[in-house]
Amino acid sequence: MTELDASDAAADTLTGGPRRRRGRTGGRPGGVPLPLLLPALVGLFFLLLPLLALLVRAPWRDLPNQLTSTEVWQALQLSLVCATAATGVSLVLGVPLAWLLARTDFPGRGFVRALVTLPLVLPPVVGGVALLLALGRNGVVGQWLDSWFGITLPFTTAGVVVAEAFVAMPFLVISVEGTLRAADPRYEEAAATLGASRFTAFRRVTLPLIAPGIAAGAVLAWARALGEFGATITFAGNFPGRTQTMPLAVYLALQNDPAAAIALSLVLLAVSIAVLAGLRDRWMTAAS
Repeated sequence: MTELDASDAAADTLTGGPRRRRGRTGGRPGGVPLPLLLPALVGLFFLLLPLLALLVRAPWRDLPNQLTSTEVWQALQLSLVCATAATGVSLVLGVPLAWLLARTDFPGRGFVRALVTLPLVLPPVVGGVALLLALGRNGVVGQWLDSWFGITLPFTTAGVVVAEAFVAMPFLVISVEGTLRAADPRYEEAAATLGASRFTAFRRVTLPLIAPGIAAGAVLAWARALGEFGATITFAGNFPGRTQTMPLAVYLALQNDPAAAIALSLVLLAVSIAVLAGLRDRWMTAAS
């Protein structure tokens, strides 16, 4: 055994396990193969360039005036209210759905899971069209809502909430289902042996265990709802003060006032960065 091997073995004994031999396994940055390093740097530049351009071209001097206009505040307030309401709908409906997928075994569960995650890959405009066909005045369900209860969802603020919940709920369901699968079901079984009902065990035992996953999923759903565009403009329209959210305001301002569009984009960028920063510890823990 060489002197270097002996020192590594002694270090392994003191630390309780083998250490990574950085110099021998190519763990240092200098060991990255050039054919991999170049595409990686190009990919990083490709992803960062649009964001850097947004920061460089931002009208920083006029930013306070742009962000304090009535139209911006209306769009921002509507976006916050609708995104929060859509997150609430996602919590009420998505948490039980995630529990059903994680804790029960029924025929076609994989197919149901695929349907739940479909809005993640479905083009948002297609989702808006589907919502119109389902919940419009002449829709499959919307015609009954209109004739029986007088409820009309398209081109209303409630329609914005429905469109945002449709595209945001899968994020919460996936997060909560993953947390449920990682949680030890023996705690629920122990509560059942003590006489607790299934719902009581879920409310008193399972919910506290999966609370971090629910919080992370709710934040992701809220951020997704805040940035929703395609389904919202298709199902709810673009009416200032009623259905015009921040992404729709960005689209409209880009045609008439590019400086205002950049200012609004900076707000959404700041929200996205805040969400990523808030969830970083959870992602790093899951990755490790």
